Amino acid sequence: MEIKSIVLQTKSLMQMKKFYIDTLGFSLVNEDKNSFRIAVGTGEFEFTTKNVENNPYYHFAFNIPANKFYEAKSWVKERVDLLVEDGLDEANFAHLPARALYFYDPSGNIVEFISRYEISEESIEPFSVKSILNISEIGLIVEDTISVSEKLNEIGVIERDNSTISRQYLNFMGERRNGIFIILAQPGRRWIFSDKTSAIYPLEITLKNNNKIIIKSNNEFQINRNEHKGEVFSET
Repeated sequence: MEIKSIVLQTKSLMQMKKFYIDTLGFSLVNEDKNSFRIAVGTGEFEFTTKNVENNPYYHFAFNIPANKFYEAKSWVKERVDLLVEDGLDEANFAHLPARALYFYDPSGNIVEFISRYEISEESIEPFSVKSILNISEIGLIVEDTISVSEKLNEIGVIERDNSTISRQYLNFMGERRNGIFIILAQPGRRWIFSDKTSAIYPLEITLKNNNKIIIKSNNEFQINRNEHKGEVFSET
C-alpha cells in the first residue's frame, strides 16, 4: 500500500497556506478559493475549507531519509517549536527502528517527521522539504475499528504484523516493508507528543491504485474502488 494523496479540512486556510508554503517551503500544486494542494515527496496533500465544521485536526506523518533525522530536527527547530513529551523533543522507536519529531501546524494538526533506519533510503543532499520521501502515516478515526478493518482488508490493506485489530490501541494498517500506514483507531486515544485525543473528522485518502478511503461529514465510512461505485459502510 502507498498513499497517493490526502484531503483534510481546515478552518484556517490562509494561515495553513502561509505555513506550509512560506514557512516550510512546500511546492504549491494548485489552489482555488476553498483549497490548496502541495507536493509531499511522491504524494500530495490538500487542505480545504469546503463544508468544514467545528475545528478539525488530524495526525499525519512524512517519511524522511534514514540518515537525515538530526539534520531535519535542526531544520524544523529553526521554523517551528517541537512538541515535547516527558522532557524529550523526539521519539526513539527502537522496535522499528526509527526516530521521530512532532509539531503543530496552524490548524492544530499533529505533524510528524519520521526517519526509518532500515526502510528509508539515504540522501546526500542538505535537508529541506524536498528531502521528504512520501506520506508515511495518516490517522483514520472511526467508531468501530474491527468492522472498518474488515472493509480495508477487502482492498488489500491489512494490519502491519497480522495482529488482531484492537478497539483500544492504534492499529497500523499497511506493509511494514514500505513504512506507510493508515493508523486505524477509535475516538478518545491521546496522540503522543500532544494534548489532543483522536477524534472523527472528514477526510479522503487516495491510494496509489486509486482506491479511495473516505470519512464523510456525518461520520460515514466509505471505500470507492477505483472508478467503480463506492461501497458504503455506515459509521454514524
